Amino acid sequence: MAHEQHAELIKALHDCAAACNHCFDACLQEEDVKMMVGCIRLDRECADICSYLEHAITRNSPFVSELAAVCAAICEACGTECQKHDHDHCQKCAEACFKCAEACRSVA
Repeated sequence: MAHEQHAELIKALHDCAAACNHCFDACLQEEDVKMMVGCIRLDRECADICSYLEHAITRNSPFVSELAAVCAAICEACGTECQKHDHDHCQKCAEACFKCAEACRSVA
């Protein structure tokens, strides 16, 4: 089954989506929310594509490699944005994003 073959990627996708959702919520609580707009936007994009790819893998979509390439690009962009901010939630999100981007590239 495809989802068993991609177990490591599924875990990275799940962890990344969770980190992005946490970062998104935490960014909304920051004092200067306007400064966090780019981070918030990319957190949403990243969480959404990670969740979508996780579902696509588990239903054995024929587009997994194409979706993984897009997901890697979005994860990389989100990680780069989060890395710019000193907040702990942003740094943890960046770490999860970069790990997920690497896992996505392995199947793209």
